[in-house]
Amino acid sequence: MVRKAGLIVNDGKELAVHTASSVQEKLEKSNYEVVRVSSSGGMVGFANPDQHVRPLGYTNCVPEGFDSAMEFAIVLGGDGTVLSAARQTAPAKIPILTINTGHLGFLAEAYLSNLNEAIDKLIIGNWDIEERTCFIISVMRNDQRRWESLCLNEMALHREPLTSMCHFEISIGRHAPVDISADGVILSTPTGSTAYSLSAGGPVITPDCPVVQLTPIAPHSLASRALVFNDSEPVTVFPATPERLVMVVDGNAGCYVWPEDRVLIRKSKHSVKFIRLEDHEFFQVLRNKLGWGLPHVAKPNK
Repeated sequence: MVRKAGLIVNDGKELAVHTASSVQEKLEKSNYEVVRVSSSGGMVGFANPDQHVRPLGYTNCVPEGFDSAMEFAIVLGGDGTVLSAARQTAPAKIPILTINTGHLGFLAEAYLSNLNEAIDKLIIGNWDIEERTCFIISVMRNDQRRWESLCLNEMALHREPLTSMCHFEISIGRHAPVDISADGVILSTPTGSTAYSLSAGGPVITPDCPVVQLTPIAPHSLASRALVFNDSEPVTVFPATPERLVMVVDGNAGCYVWPEDRVLIRKSKHSVKFIRLEDHEFFQVLRNKLGWGLPHVAKPNK
């Protein structure tokens, strides 16, 4: 019986394209039908300031042929490619194996040095799934949805250019609204806590925590610090600034947000299913990728 697999490739990277050909050949020899697509299909892009309605919603990023019959999809590229691939696979509940052909590869499971071994494990089914939470980011004007995207890392909202203070009123579930004055705000998933939010001073959160992180960018108050709360609470951000703001989602999607708009952030029912070939110890990943927990002073010999 012919089995079905997906292949998501960063077509802008020669190494990824070259590797994809050998991966596809190996899968086809193992009796797989391979549906190969570009990761650009998951890059929502940046909407026109005056015409940014996305009536089809976030599920529109799923490529043709990516359906329940697909056992898995292999992603070839860097972390940006993985963020795009998440939008292409999460709504279809397709597990992804991430193979790094980029730089840092924080979200990578395998590398070119162990590519053949990884594909062999994949084919025989020697793998587990780790689910990562996603958000749905919607820009609303009255009852009209103006723009929408799935988000694996974070949503950042700020003035363009990022040079002056903005005011935000943020409603978190049933709690009293929060007022923040800052250059911008970031709302991130646990996965995104090691991305933009980390560089803005937010804490690192382990991926299994069911939380949302709110991090002000350069806050104008000593009392404005990162806040972590349950991800069952929907969040609404009201820009209390007369100028338009720019919103960026996962670094490769976004739109302008006007004073009459509001940004709605809620947990998606679709998670990203990462294929794990080995035990994925998060603290070890932090140590290997970000140098976390490494000793800075030589320890005395005993």
